Amino acid sequence: QVQFVESGGGLVQTGGSLTLSCVGSGRIDGFFVMAWYRQAPGKQREKVAIVFDTGSTSYVDSVKGRFTISRDNAKNMLYLQMNNLKLEDTAVYYCNPNNAGPADYWGPGTQVTVSS
Repeated sequence: QVQFVESGGGLVQTGGSLTLSCVGSGRIDGFFVMAWYRQAPGKQREKVAIVFDTGSTSYVDSVKGRFTISRDNAKNMLYLQMNNLKLEDTAVYYCNPNNAGPADYWGPGTQVTVSS
């Protein structure tokens, strides 16, 4: 089973930018769709962006125009460029194949904190 480790989070002011990275323990080219998820305090985990093996992407409305997801299969990497960050983007961010569920392995995540 391929496992993922996220990095790149931190503390940033509103309007700032961060780039998150995620590395797989094995090849990710077998996953047709990869995703970034986030979980804010007291809320359920939500999917914020997906990227197909073709490079096509899709985003939840709240991050459209601000976040960009990408993948590098050769490096087993997934990225999330986040611009114009808002307070409500504060959460722990995770990567996993699309439709990963509670029973699947979840990495440690990376904390993103946006302050005013």
